[in-house]
Amino acid sequence: MRNLLDRPWRFNELQKSLEGISQKVLTDSLRSMESDGIVIRTVFAEVPPRVEYSLSKLGESMRPIISAMETWGIWYKSQIE
Repeated sequence: MRNLLDRPWRFNELQKSLEGISQKVLTDSLRSMESDGIVIRTVFAEVPPRVEYSLSKLGESMRPIISAMETWGIWYKSQIE
């Protein structure tokens, strides 16, 4: 979700940016978020087919929560170093 806050992403871009995630785990996560209405999957009728994932309005509404978690994480990391 963190990546999708910036812009729409293609599957392979997401997988490369999330070190260590398997294709199955990423696929399952995106499908779950799509079924929950958090992520929108857009298929472009091109050859080869192109699919992009972006946040829905519901997903966008989580931006302040994720930002607060990031702020807390930065603070916490500074406390343990």
